Amino acid sequence: MMFRTLISALFFLCSNSLHGLAQPAGCPLPPHPNPAIHRTRPRPPLYPPGLHLMPRRNKTDPGPLSNRARILFITKELKRNITYDPQNYTCTWVGNNYCLFKGFFCDTVPDLNITGLARITFTGARFGGTFLNFYRFIRNLPDIAIFHANSNNFSGPINKNLKQLRYLYELDLSNNKFLGQFPAFILGATNLTFVDLRFNTYAGIVPRRLFDLDTNVLFVNNNGFNQTIPATLGNTPALYLTLANNNFTGEIPHSIGQAWNTLLEVLFLNNRLSGCLPYEIGYLQKARVFDVGGNLLTGPIPQSFGCLFKMELLNLAHNQFYGTIPESLCGLKNGYNFSLSYNFFTEVGPLCRKLISKARLDVRKNCISGLREQKSAAECNRFFTTQRRSCPRESTFSIVPCKIGTTSNSLEEEEDEVFPTIDEMTPPSPVTYSALTKPHH
Repeated sequence: MMFRTLISALFFLCSNSLHGLAQPAGCPLPPHPNPAIHRTRPRPPLYPPGLHLMPRRNKTDPGPLSNRARILFITKELKRNITYDPQNYTCTWVGNNYCLFKGFFCDTVPDLNITGLARITFTGARFGGTFLNFYRFIRNLPDIAIFHANSNNFSGPINKNLKQLRYLYELDLSNNKFLGQFPAFILGATNLTFVDLRFNTYAGIVPRRLFDLDTNVLFVNNNGFNQTIPATLGNTPALYLTLANNNFTGEIPHSIGQAWNTLLEVLFLNNRLSGCLPYEIGYLQKARVFDVGGNLLTGPIPQSFGCLFKMELLNLAHNQFYGTIPESLCGLKNGYNFSLSYNFFTEVGPLCRKLISKARLDVRKNCISGLREQKSAAECNRFFTTQRRSCPRESTFSIVPCKIGTTSNSLEEEEDEVFPTIDEMTPPSPVTYSALTKPHH
């Protein structure tokens, strides 16, 4: 695994440097990229550090090009199939130097030590055509490292030869026309660190091995995935994970706590998840965003949530949670906006009341006596009397896997502390919520 950082740097430098290259007459310059995600985890190098690479050649005179005939052939085929090109990509796809094609970026191929195609960026191109076969195109780009093609009309099955793309580490196919089962052959591209499949029409189960990929970013929201989330969820090293707006059922896997040292933001909202919250969520010591809004979850909030010291945005709204809101949760210093509305909570302590007064804790439409905008007594009574409310592993709800102030003195000190209002705080800048917006309308 000593094979990836340097090539990542090379390809990114190349991508940035190629925005000023000359284009054939009549075609506009390509726009500057505006990536939403900035990787924070370095990638291992793709080849031994002792290898001396050829210096990057000028784009207009790249010298011998890796797989020139193959890439030109498949590009011409794609060009013939594109019948709508509002961003004027295809008019630049002329001649034999593919480094000058709009959306194509070149750099030195390590194992060949000549110039090759390192990156494709068709983001927002909005290509139209009868059948734009993504797999047929990418499988003929053997040196590709980054393939970004959101908001187009690519479709078709993805087959097993994807694993032969030895440098591929970023794949963005969001907002296209893919459908059917999860494209399992993507899992063969084991160097992937960025996987974005949101806003397609995939359905069925998510394979267990997806969470074994060494990803930084994993977006599969806004599809039709269903059944349970695999128990391997906790294996993921992803920093940003979105499973929102699907049809997942069942419980949140207990294994989520295994992602304690990496997971920063996770979105489960708007699925059909049920059961109770696992106390292992409290192990997510680096998590800043946790959202399970709009599900069928129930039970009390585990006391372990008081260990989410980095938490800024917490959304448990529109579920069936009940019980007392833990004071340790309301004592989290980084809490900016905690939404617990539209549930069946019955009690809040003095710390939580402080947060409510500062507009940082939303408990509207619950069953808390003495607070405004609560559910009617009849609705609350109906919820608690129609069936017995309980959770499996109830003994785990009192587990606190960290040291927090629980003595009467520490709680009194927190009660005396001045809490800023939400308007006095610096708003957080979450990454994952932007993934819920359809890219490039």
